[in-house]
Amino acid sequence: MLVVVGGHSRNIGKTSVVCGIIRATPELDWTAIKITQYGHHVCSKGGEPCECADPRHPVAVSQETGEAPDTDSGRFLAAGARRAFWVRTPGGHLGAALPRLRQILGLAPNVIVESNSLLQFLKPDFCCMVVDGSVQDFKASSQRFLDRADALVATSDSPLTWPGVPASVIAALPRFDAPAPGYKNPALVNKILATP
Repeated sequence: MLVVVGGHSRNIGKTSVVCGIIRATPELDWTAIKITQYGHHVCSKGGEPCECADPRHPVAVSQETGEAPDTDSGRFLAAGARRAFWVRTPGGHLGAALPRLRQILGLAPNVIVESNSLLQFLKPDFCCMVVDGSVQDFKASSQRFLDRADALVATSDSPLTWPGVPASVIAALPRFDAPAPGYKNPALVNKILATP
């Protein structure tokens, strides 16, 4: 099974929702992947400011060892994932990482990926979009793939309204509330477990 967890902005609880799903379904023995697409002057090798402008390492894939439990991929392991990876590419170049991603996907029966952009290349078995109505930023990539979501996961009780985002699309999707600090919802987990 391939589950994709996207979201409309940064810092709205996407990683926490992924961790909540992993914790609630230890029997699925998840492989978890965090995909980061970065802008100019940020290095894929370590995600730090860099002047290399990407030519030396345009794609980086690293497996989490558990030594950095505060990173997103480290949090996946701490939540119970069997394996966790961090994939970094320049913005708009995720396709360059697809051979390595397909290799990881081929070795794991159940994979959960935190990403919006993966939806342009793969069709998951289940996709949810994490949303927080108190954050008004709505990334273009999130809006482009919103109609591919099977559900919304709301991490706050703020109304889900954004300028330029059709209210009809938001209203048509099943909503699961997964507020802080737990970021979990048993009905969401049951929906994922019922996915063919």
